[in-house]
Amino acid sequence: MTDWIGDTFTSDVGWSHLESLVDLDHRMTGSDGEREGLELTRDALADAGARDARIEAFDVQGWERGDSAIRCGDETLAHGMNACIALPRSPSGEATGELVDLGYGVPDDFEGDLDGKIAMVSSDTPDSVDRFVHRREKYYRAVEAGAAGFVFANHVEGTLPPTGSVGTADAPVGDIPAVGVSKEVGARLARRREGDELTVAVDCETPDATSGNAVAELGPATDDYLVVSCHVDAHDISQGAMDNGAGTATVVEVANALVAREDELDRRVRFVAFGAEEVGLVGSSRYAAAVDPDRVAAVVNVDSNVFGRTLRLDHHGFDALESAAERVGERFDHPVSLGAELVPHSDHWPFVERGIPGYMISGETEGRGRGWGHTGADTLDKLEPRNLREQAILLTELVVELADASVTTERRDRDAIAAALEDERKATGMKLTGDWPFGE
Repeated sequence: MTDWIGDTFTSDVGWSHLESLVDLDHRMTGSDGEREGLELTRDALADAGARDARIEAFDVQGWERGDSAIRCGDETLAHGMNACIALPRSPSGEATGELVDLGYGVPDDFEGDLDGKIAMVSSDTPDSVDRFVHRREKYYRAVEAGAAGFVFANHVEGTLPPTGSVGTADAPVGDIPAVGVSKEVGARLARRREGDELTVAVDCETPDATSGNAVAELGPATDDYLVVSCHVDAHDISQGAMDNGAGTATVVEVANALVAREDELDRRVRFVAFGAEEVGLVGSSRYAAAVDPDRVAAVVNVDSNVFGRTLRLDHHGFDALESAAERVGERFDHPVSLGAELVPHSDHWPFVERGIPGYMISGETEGRGRGWGHTGADTLDKLEPRNLREQAILLTELVVELADASVTTERRDRDAIAAALEDERKATGMKLTGDWPFGE
């Protein structure tokens, strides 16, 4: 039966859910908007026909944006949402020091004297470096080198200062004031102000807050189950359309399609829409820590899709996941992009680091970095309903494929995962930022 394909391709359930999410004020971790987004997603899963839809709440370190600026004496050089914004979980306060432009901010760039200085780095990573250097690694390299303040300059044009958390699980609020500036502001600072004494000023609040995970189930009540996941929260400077309203809407659309195919499922499917992803994978980390890893057959995590038409499925070297994705692509004669390297970001990772098979599913895009993600330009107008529907069809088939009793998903040894991170040169940065889960 293929009626479900036509039903999904003509459905407006996912797109309507996406519109509901982006129309909230914002979905920052711990905010009223995040809670409303979780409630909307819980209700959408229940309306699809999933059972036991609920929100599992947890406490989290809150962070509320105030004002921010870069000044030179009494002169304001950058201020306002199109020029300079605080990075979430930056501490409140001011730091004054000599501005040093470190370019891309790759590890070798931090070898000079940064004591008491303001370090500015790009959001980009050059092709000459064989791994992506994450924002948080750049921040903690600056902290380790003694910098007094941190400036994160976007590499994407359009007066779009970037956002992104700088905290760790053990120390949710960072050590030095940190701001994001647009590419244009960064270029001007590098050209006219390098060597000048500048002040980075951040005003913010860090109250106690509550987040949660929205959970629901379909299929038989088997001991082992699939986790189909996304994250609901988004940064407060944008609609969070691609990251990750799109992933959440796709999971809702998949849930609706799976109801029509529930009798094909040999395994239970558990939908989990995580909160607090953008501040350190808090929701998924809490959830993954509580599961029996032998009972989770696989994780299908959807984060930042729809913007690209072709699905990107990073399978982390799990052969069964690679094969399942290839079968679905061939069955539908539809291109999919596969990746075997480890992706230690997004909500699949707390499962994968425990050896549980998991995908990171996104949209195929060109170039490094997030593009419009984590900026005010992450808006609904850049996405298309066609892409959401096509991707929901493929992912529905993928979930049914993985739920077949004949499909076995072997675990990976945690030592092998740690060794792979070393081989891929990702371990050093993870150890620096406190994200290394494998001991010494």
